[in-house]
Amino acid sequence: MSDAAIYRDASSIAGSRSRRPGVTGWAASLMVLATVAGGVIVGPQVLSPPTPHKMAPAPASVAVSVPLERNVADRLELLGQFSAVEQVELRAQVGGALTEIGFKDGGIVRKGDLLFQIDPTPYEIKLSSARAQLEGAKARFDLANQEFFRADSLRKTGYGSIETADQRAAEQRAAQSAIDSAEAAIWDAQFDLDHTRIVAPFTGRIGSHQVSIGNLISGSRAGTTPTTLLATIVSTDAIYFNFDMSEADYLHFLRRREKQNGPLRAKVQIALADEKSFAREGTLDFVDNTLDRSSGTIHARATIPNADSLLTPGGFARVRVDISPPTPTLLVPDVSVLPDQSDHIVLTVGSDNVVTPKHVELGDLRDGLRVIRSGLNPSDRVIVGGIPSARPGVIVAPRTQTIQVASGQN
Repeated sequence: MSDAAIYRDASSIAGSRSRRPGVTGWAASLMVLATVAGGVIVGPQVLSPPTPHKMAPAPASVAVSVPLERNVADRLELLGQFSAVEQVELRAQVGGALTEIGFKDGGIVRKGDLLFQIDPTPYEIKLSSARAQLEGAKARFDLANQEFFRADSLRKTGYGSIETADQRAAEQRAAQSAIDSAEAAIWDAQFDLDHTRIVAPFTGRIGSHQVSIGNLISGSRAGTTPTTLLATIVSTDAIYFNFDMSEADYLHFLRRREKQNGPLRAKVQIALADEKSFAREGTLDFVDNTLDRSSGTIHARATIPNADSLLTPGGFARVRVDISPPTPTLLVPDVSVLPDQSDHIVLTVGSDNVVTPKHVELGDLRDGLRVIRSGLNPSDRVIVGGIPSARPGVIVAPRTQTIQVASGQN
């Protein structure tokens, strides 16, 4: 009903009542105003729809599970790079024109195989000259010997002077020195001649030749002058695998290694970039004695057999370093581990259904699950599903779920 209609009704009522004895006009007007005001105040409350009651939101539903407990060996999993056990830059020790290349680029060469031939003619001439000098020195030595024998015999019989005998002895020694010098010249010339043939120092894979036939090679036996790089060769039977451990991993490695004896101390496993399993085994044979201050890591090296020549210097791979025998270990899904600045946490649900974070120390992945070295108890209910809706200190509605082990991983 509108305010005007209410006013009219009230006026009519007041008019009828004003005609009654004892009711004055001003009293009737006061009643009309009171009636209109009551309609204005009460009307909106009567006509407005009822306000709905606000309900509290239900707790978020999360999946929880106790950590999976299995016997696993403690180990480190790191990234590293291969390098050759032996690597040589082939450079000539003598100069000359290159006349022959005895290998195919990128092929396997055997120890002692001819790789490069430098023109030997100048060195053959030098060797012949040194041999001729030796023959002349021997002839002079023979003559000096005879003269010394005569002079010494005359000195003994009194027919020769001591000065003459001493002079012949000096000539004899000079002739002997000439022989020694000529022999050294022969060895020197023979050395140069031998090194016109550049052979493989070991069995390995050779790179591409850097100089073609006909080019003049610059060589230096002492390496004091620039020399010509001919090719590079690397060994293939075994290969080094270099990797770095963080300071925390290194300390963990040392503490566990102190308790171990036997081959486990030096055992490592390798997986290439396209391999899921760690099928290749090697030997940890070197750990550096100083941490790198700039990176906070320490260098280590393992030697890996390379019978199939598939491992290539410069390539990357993953390495596993076993540092303890299998022991009972807790594992959780990797998605349950959350970063917390420099640490990691796992969200758990207490008996009161309140989310509680726990700081944990992590290990590597096992069958798709993350190893927890410390920070969790076997009875802890870890949130494994619905993690985005869980916050520390919030009440949740937990439901039990079994942790699944990923197949085909290790």
